[in-house]
Amino acid sequence: MAAVPKQTTMAIKSYKNQAQMLVKNYLLADPFAPYTSILGGILACKVVYDLSDLISSFYIKTYPSLTKIQRVDWNNRGISTTHAIFVSALSLYFVFWSDLFSDPHLTGLMVFRSSQLSTFGLGVSLGYFFSDLAMTLWQYPALGGIEYVIHHLLSGTAVAYSMFTGEAQLYTYMVVISEVTTPEIHLRWYLDTAGMKRSTAYLINGVVIFIGWLIARVLLFGYMFYHVYLHYDQVIKMHAFGFVLVFGVPSALGILNLIWFGKIIKGLAKTLAKRRSRTKELDSEN
Repeated sequence: MAAVPKQTTMAIKSYKNQAQMLVKNYLLADPFAPYTSILGGILACKVVYDLSDLISSFYIKTYPSLTKIQRVDWNNRGISTTHAIFVSALSLYFVFWSDLFSDPHLTGLMVFRSSQLSTFGLGVSLGYFFSDLAMTLWQYPALGGIEYVIHHLLSGTAVAYSMFTGEAQLYTYMVVISEVTTPEIHLRWYLDTAGMKRSTAYLINGVVIFIGWLIARVLLFGYMFYHVYLHYDQVIKMHAFGFVLVFGVPSALGILNLIWFGKIIKGLAKTLAKRRSRTKELDSEN
């Protein structure tokens, strides 16, 4: 095996150092990080959409038989699921494991704390909300009704404010944890589209959605408001617009979550009733 010329090795190292300097001094530098992360989130959505379309074409038997709008919905849900996994993991880290918002020895009030990683994560999420909102409006109402538009507008506004100002990032991540239920919701749609509505997997999925929704979108919202109450002396020091967002956005999203939770309960009850009916029919035949 021929040795790599010294001049080539030095050239590679030079390009590597230049790339590292570009990332450190520009792409992830404080003034540029928000815009870089938003752009990265938008580009990631495009990449995931194309990969979902490519992989599904080869490995999902029912995919080619779907209508055009169903394929768009299928791939768009792939984007949403990927974003949900990313932002849920980041949210759980900042809310429950990181010392950024819990360490009393850190300088500054909790509501004004942020880091490059927390800001970058919110930027990626904002890029997703931009992309998904654009897709929803483009195909409206096939991909979602007015409630989805309202959800994305409220979420996008809160995330953007928190990212650019550095205020209330903890509460933003508390709310964003609710995205942990998104993969299960999309899996239910995939099972239905694939003709597996009567399967055991579909029933288990419904139970998981019920439990996950109750914890992440109902109880956790209550805990967030309790946390705000305990730290109201800090929250009151935020800018007026940020103060309104801390109370207004979670309240509006909480109402939507309760409305959707009611639909989930009805759907799960309907599925269980149908399953009992089929079991009785089989027992009577035997």
